[in-house]
Amino acid sequence: MMSSSFNVFRIGISFVMMCIFYKSAVDSLPELSPQKYFSTLQPGKASLAYFCQADSPSASIFLEELNKAVKPLQDYGISVAKVNCVKEEASRYCGKEKDLMKAYLFRGNILLREFPTDTLFDVNAIIAHVLFALLFNEVKYVTTLEGLQNIENALKGKANIAFSYVRAIGTPEHRAVMEAAFVYGTTYQFVLTTEIALLGSIGTEDIEYAHLYFFHCKPVLDLTQQCRRTLMEQPLTTLNIYRFIKSMEAPLLTEVAEDPQQVSTVHLQLGLPLVFIVSQQATYEADRRTAEWVAWRLLGKAGVLLLLRDSLEVDIPQQANVVFKREEGMPVEFLVLHDVDLVISHVENNMYIEETREDEDDDVEGPDMGIQDDEVAETVYRDRKRQLPLELTVELTEETFNATVTASDSIVLFYAGWQAVSMAFLQSYIDLAIKLKGTSTMLLTRLNCADWSDVCTKQNVTEFPVVKMYKEGENPVSYAGMLGTEDLLKFILLNRISCPVNITSVQEAEEYLSGKLYKDLISHSGVSVLGLFSPTMTTAKEDFTEAGKYLKGCVITGIYSEEDVSILSNKYTATLPALLLARHKEDKVESIPLANTHAQDIVQIITSSLLETFPEITVENLPTYLRLQKPLLILFSDGSINPQYKKAVLMLIKEKHLDSLTPCWLNLKNTPVGRRILQAYFDALPPLPLLVVVNLHSGGQVFAFPSDQAVTEQNLLLWLKKLEAGLESHITILPAQEWKPPLPAYNFLRMMDAAASQHPTRKGPECMKETDVQENDKEQHEDQSAVRKEPTETMRIKHWNRSNVFKAEKSFKHDNKEL
Repeated sequence: MMSSSFNVFRIGISFVMMCIFYKSAVDSLPELSPQKYFSTLQPGKASLAYFCQADSPSASIFLEELNKAVKPLQDYGISVAKVNCVKEEASRYCGKEKDLMKAYLFRGNILLREFPTDTLFDVNAIIAHVLFALLFNEVKYVTTLEGLQNIENALKGKANIAFSYVRAIGTPEHRAVMEAAFVYGTTYQFVLTTEIALLGSIGTEDIEYAHLYFFHCKPVLDLTQQCRRTLMEQPLTTLNIYRFIKSMEAPLLTEVAEDPQQVSTVHLQLGLPLVFIVSQQATYEADRRTAEWVAWRLLGKAGVLLLLRDSLEVDIPQQANVVFKREEGMPVEFLVLHDVDLVISHVENNMYIEETREDEDDDVEGPDMGIQDDEVAETVYRDRKRQLPLELTVELTEETFNATVTASDSIVLFYAGWQAVSMAFLQSYIDLAIKLKGTSTMLLTRLNCADWSDVCTKQNVTEFPVVKMYKEGENPVSYAGMLGTEDLLKFILLNRISCPVNITSVQEAEEYLSGKLYKDLISHSGVSVLGLFSPTMTTAKEDFTEAGKYLKGCVITGIYSEEDVSILSNKYTATLPALLLARHKEDKVESIPLANTHAQDIVQIITSSLLETFPEITVENLPTYLRLQKPLLILFSDGSINPQYKKAVLMLIKEKHLDSLTPCWLNLKNTPVGRRILQAYFDALPPLPLLVVVNLHSGGQVFAFPSDQAVTEQNLLLWLKKLEAGLESHITILPAQEWKPPLPAYNFLRMMDAAASQHPTRKGPECMKETDVQENDKEQHEDQSAVRKEPTETMRIKHWNRSNVFKAEKSFKHDNKEL
């Protein structure tokens, strides 16, 4: 595979660079005169001609990246240098300015390749391009399915293929593939493509990310048979590719007859678990076929071994047919799994390979940025070729801004074209425009603050992105919700209604409470609020109206104050003044008295009522429920919740037995980090479903509902009474440890609190009057400038001050708990 000529220049190849004058000396980048440079030329080696003209512009950024590439390229036997020109020099590489914008790769005195410097935009691009040029025999580039099939057919029975798709040449993934090809190019044929259509033609569903497939062509002797393919599911980094290829080299299936606790294979060294399929003599052939099938399904994810029970000197449980070994030194698990899919699921649910980011700047001091992957920037980079239909929104300038927002009701996105969060949110904003195309009376516009900073300053925009609504005769309203299409859509649609809505008849009030009056908005507002007042209750009506205006865009509010209001108050057993809360999902209406209740208190009551009584906890809504400052009663479930369990919890809620707790449930399929949480509580993943009480705010104790008891109303109530009386023992105590981000910019939890900063009980209104915002504008927009992402380790919470839990608890003082 690897040409013999390449073995020569593996010994030493130099990377030759034509660059622009750069005054600052770069320590590790050699600088030579033209004469010295040419005198060092040797066969099989390369050289660098960097003829620096004194009057040329600076290329400091490029040289910084080139300097970073020196050591990695030297590790591959490739040297990097810079040559300084004199004014009189008129050679090919010094004389013309256009030649100073290229990089030249030589072997000896032979020019192999020249690159425009704008293609070498960072250290990854430099290394990727250089290795790609040198490995022209080891890495075949294809653009069509036919080209890939030709290579596959040619190698059947001869060699295996490492086929990779990268989004573009010069990306970090491209570099990782090239580095792997440098090492394994003599063993495997590497094939590369940047064509999405080609990747899709081989059956890949998600084509937005870089992929690597291992084609098992060497065992294939029938030319009509397709090579079996194994997808590498981890991100394309050098370390992950190494692990993957090493796992491909390991035996597919190994038979063992020794204590599983003592067995060690290359998989454990690579951080992969071991799966033992237990066999006995009577079923050996069937067990081996099953083990081989499991091995193919788990190839690259785990090592599979056939454990011969009859030859074992140690006893294993009679019913166990699978043994799972997570890592070296950990106790093995004995399992009873009668389905291959269950085995696969168990392995995949217990795989937590730590991803290591490869940082070339090892000597740079400061926070460990390697553990804080910027997923927003990665998303923008991944989707950079996506063509957005920007014509669906109006681009504003300094000249058109005032005329546009005064002529029509407008939504304005203030963003910065250079900022990752802004560009990520721009995609959501355009998706919103697509949803509203032809249906909205609101004009969707955008203004790039990088181009029109004066306009943004006048509009009090100091952080990006910011969305504001402009309506004639009203103050601008700033959107303070989640940076996503659905939440922004809700904000816009609910703002169409001038809240509170003035209801004029009992029939209209009934239609309002049933959801018929605004049926197209029910999906965006699950609760409708109706204030009931007699005509003489002027002050109470004013307070409610103020609260309704404040909550505009967050919830639908209405007001009824006619002479026949008693008809409604009698029907719903409400004492005037009162609130009627219509919960449309539950098809029920409840009343809340409002006597002597001010506007701020009404806002508090309404926002509290928007919380679900038994919610599914997610990463996004967790902070909302933590603000209630109560212990969490969490039902962990691996899928949909059991109706019997839900009924028992809801009955206790209805009977007010859970007022001192926050009952909720967590679906591990929707929120996989829940597995890590349970492992932190129990060391090993316990059987599911499972009920626990987590006392985060004062004590840190975690209590588990007895696994041998059925989750019934009676058993649960008895268990909670024992907890309240201090008769139950905790399973663990969470450490009083505060989790801080290395930099304020990574304080994602604080950003998630943006919308909730106004109200302690929920996510908070997604709108604020401009006059209310200005004093705290900087903090408000800093909070909202992030896209919510699920943590890859454990859910973490911030500092909470209140120390109330069970009524009977007295002296626990732990704060800052890890959920």
